[in-house]
Amino acid sequence: MRPVNIYNKRNKMAVNVDIVYKTVLLILNKEQRGNLSPDEFNKVATQVQLEIFESYFETLNQQVRRPDNDTEYSDRVKNVDQDISIFKEYGNATYVGGGGYFTLPTTSGAGVATQTLTGNGTSISFPFTSITSSQLASSVIAVTINGVSTTAFTISGSNIIFNSIPANAAAIVVTATPEDFYRLGTVIYQDSKEVQLTQRNELLYLNSTPLLAPTTTYPIYLYENSKLYLYPQTITSDITISYLRKPMDVIWNFTIPSGQNYYQYNPTNSVNFELSKTEQSNIILKVLLYSGVVIRDPSIIQVASRQVQQEQLNSKQ
Repeated sequence: MRPVNIYNKRNKMAVNVDIVYKTVLLILNKEQRGNLSPDEFNKVATQVQLEIFESYFETLNQQVRRPDNDTEYSDRVKNVDQDISIFKEYGNATYVGGGGYFTLPTTSGAGVATQTLTGNGTSISFPFTSITSSQLASSVIAVTINGVSTTAFTISGSNIIFNSIPANAAAIVVTATPEDFYRLGTVIYQDSKEVQLTQRNELLYLNSTPLLAPTTTYPIYLYENSKLYLYPQTITSDITISYLRKPMDVIWNFTIPSGQNYYQYNPTNSVNFELSKTEQSNIILKVLLYSGVVIRDPSIIQVASRQVQQEQLNSKQ
């Protein structure tokens, strides 16, 4: 099976989070427009990065549809594809026996969190002790009872509440997988066979037609609710996929020196933007745009909006 791609592309040509934050603060302070706290900046910066990341796909579609077919056109497509390629990964899908499907891999750097519970025959609510609230909020939650997958539950705060009482001594396993998966690419079986996508309305016809029925030589899959269903259903392992992950959250980490009242940048546990350095000015403009909202200054919104719109117009010409 193809190994998980562990080549770390995230620091290559990344936009430095400290440079962006200090530039934004310099502009805001120079214009006496207020301030932007580290927590506010981290939220805004993460949103800005996600917006730019998602804009790549619209840009790529526009460039591909252009009628011209010259070197300049090819370079534009190539450049956008290179921007997206930073987020391309390979991973091994995991089979869930009770549900008959494969779960998607994760490469966010955050580990998959699990907790094992035991039914007592009387309770429907169980507290989480090894899965944190932040993990619950940013993960896909999967639950099995005695090895059988179930969706008959809700998450409330730091508790899982089942729709009915699990049996006494029932083995309950809760898995929280970081939700960094963005878009599915190619599904590969046994590292050599590309699995073909099918739709639910086609599956019955294919399975009922001997000449078209899926085989281990020519397998097919359904992709529904972030799960992969492989056919024939005898396939329970050796599935690798290529996919695009989401950008990691941007973090400007800091310490407060003893006896002081200012934030000091701490590169430890800080996370840079994962975008190309060519996006640095665009990032700063967009952060300023959102900063105007945070500090309730409409003049910043107007100026930043015009500059961002001009930047976008230039990039499409």
